[in-house]
Amino acid sequence: MSAPEATDAMPGPAAVRVIELTPAAAAALQALGESLGLDVVRIDLEGCADKAELLARTAEALAFPVWFGGNWDALFDCLADLGWRSGAGHVLVFEHAEDMRRLAPEALDTAIAVLGDAAAAWDRRGLPFRVFLAA
Repeated sequence: MSAPEATDAMPGPAAVRVIELTPAAAAALQALGESLGLDVVRIDLEGCADKAELLARTAEALAFPVWFGGNWDALFDCLADLGWRSGAGHVLVFEHAEDMRRLAPEALDTAIAVLGDAAAAWDRRGLPFRVFLAA
């Protein structure tokens, strides 16, 4: 069995990875991250078909503050902060992204870009922020 192919969603550190991700692999990522003291959040995108639903699921999973505006700028603002969450860093695992890739690829691509920007902001602070997105 060969290793899953991964692609970087942004230049620089491989903070956002699009990979083949089984439920067992997602659970292993979660266990590993938690064992390292990281805040690990799994976000299920099964059946997700548009930007609004993607943002709502992400906001719910990460318990975004009430001021979250439901747009790309607000997503970045919340992801670049996460002060209400504990952990030595953050790992997001987006599962079942195939519906989103098929039904709203532009929205998914924009989300990946925002996640990359948030990862860069965390990197400038010297703190881990990694994202795994199921291919």
